[in-house]
Amino acid sequence: MTDSASLFEKARKLIPGGVNSPVRACRSVGCDPLFIASAAGSKVATVEGREMIDYVMSWGPMLLGHCHPDVTAAIHAAADKGASYGAPCPDEVGLAQAVVEAVPGIEMVRMVNSGTEATMSAVRLARGVTGRSKIVKFEGCYHGHSDAFLAAAGSGLATFCIPGTPGVPADTVRHTLLAPYNDLNAVKGLFAANKDIACVIVEPVAGNMGLVPPALGFLEGLREVTAQNGALLIFDEVISGFRMAYGGAQSVFGIDPDLTCLGKIIGGGLPVGAYGGKRHIMERIAPCGEVYQAGTLSGNPLAMAAGLATLGTLKNADYAGLAGRTKAFAEELAAILRDKGAPVWLNQAGSLFTLFFCEGPVTNFEDAKKSDTTLFATYYQQMRAAGIFLAPSAFECVFTSFAHTEDDFARTLDAARRVKF
Repeated sequence: MTDSASLFEKARKLIPGGVNSPVRACRSVGCDPLFIASAAGSKVATVEGREMIDYVMSWGPMLLGHCHPDVTAAIHAAADKGASYGAPCPDEVGLAQAVVEAVPGIEMVRMVNSGTEATMSAVRLARGVTGRSKIVKFEGCYHGHSDAFLAAAGSGLATFCIPGTPGVPADTVRHTLLAPYNDLNAVKGLFAANKDIACVIVEPVAGNMGLVPPALGFLEGLREVTAQNGALLIFDEVISGFRMAYGGAQSVFGIDPDLTCLGKIIGGGLPVGAYGGKRHIMERIAPCGEVYQAGTLSGNPLAMAAGLATLGTLKNADYAGLAGRTKAFAEELAAILRDKGAPVWLNQAGSLFTLFFCEGPVTNFEDAKKSDTTLFATYYQQMRAAGIFLAPSAFECVFTSFAHTEDDFARTLDAARRVKF
């Protein structure tokens, strides 16, 4: 019989660490990974045939749930016409139109293949437009694994306690300036000391140090300080785009960034990314302008069809209803764990939340790192044994979806009541 343990043993001989993305190895929670055979709705099924309630949701994109019939039908129809053309296809125009109509800060958009490609390309564009070299990012915000972003990048690096990574030239990282998330004065200080800042890139709702919402006035302050200093403001909405709201976090907070990076949901579960922004900036990209970026699989017909079907359904979705259900669920979950004597701080926004095993408040990466990872591992192991599939890291979000039912939430709460610390 094929099982997760034997598959992982074989994988470690063929794939570095046995996984194709580091956190999946589950080392920080003292487990081996589960291998997934299938998924539907709010559930995943392991290769052993065990059904589990899924709160990873492919790390966010499955907002409609797994195998939504409209998305699945669109993928099947597209596959019947060919998997890749290396040429334009009708659905990439349709998806671009949907994105432009939905996201306030986007007038033109370029499709790519991942969130990393989107953020990397947006920063290159910002440097090309401004003629400057330096970028400002925030400690704990993860913008993909491009060299310039791997300084204090939260999430996976924090999980493995890696302070950056070998292979990144010091000369590259010296152009990356760091500030604590939610610290507007630190950003102003960086601009005062550096005249060649091309852009500030930020998750408008941080999701890679755990869920950390922006402080009152923080995003507005970033918009003001970048405009005053001739730098661009880039919103990395790879997680929050079309999840916080149909128009992304920028529509919730009423902030108009110069560039926006998207991913996750706009591919309906298939590999995709995008970056977009003001027309006069986007027209600096080749072949219109001199800033080069390309990709053979960009605008892939399968991903475009899946994304178009996903956004078509989400356009009429009850985001407020899901946010309310998620908030009630998260608050009850936190209360159950607190009643067991565990220090738990809850941050929640829309259909995302994180339980930090510390007293809180958690407003930045330094606060998040106070979370007791050993306590989280104990919680994770027992919840997994009870059939609850969580992200195997204390520095990730819980993702709910429109497919999650009240029964799913009730079963999850019952599992939490049986946890022992």
